[in-house]
Amino acid sequence: MREKTIEQHLVRRVKEAGGMCPKFTSPNRRSVPDRIVLMPGGLIAFIELKAPKRKATAAQAREHDRLRALGFWVEVIDTKDGVERFMGEIA
Repeated sequence: MREKTIEQHLVRRVKEAGGMCPKFTSPNRRSVPDRIVLMPGGLIAFIELKAPKRKATAAQAREHDRLRALGFWVEVIDTKDGVERFMGEIA
């Protein structure tokens, strides 16, 4: 399964739950997560998507740690089941 397939599944599931899942880019920061999940009630999560069994790079992991230190929810998801687990937690 490709990363793109998992990403499309995440976007669809978030929309079905009434949220938004825009692509996250930052011109001045590298290694930011792929998507921001915005859910009703003000819930925010940053999602790094990977192909199955792939891991975040060291630079991505450092960026994830920075976001977590600020109190944000950051997940690395590499399967459709991972998307479903995340949706069970956030929805």
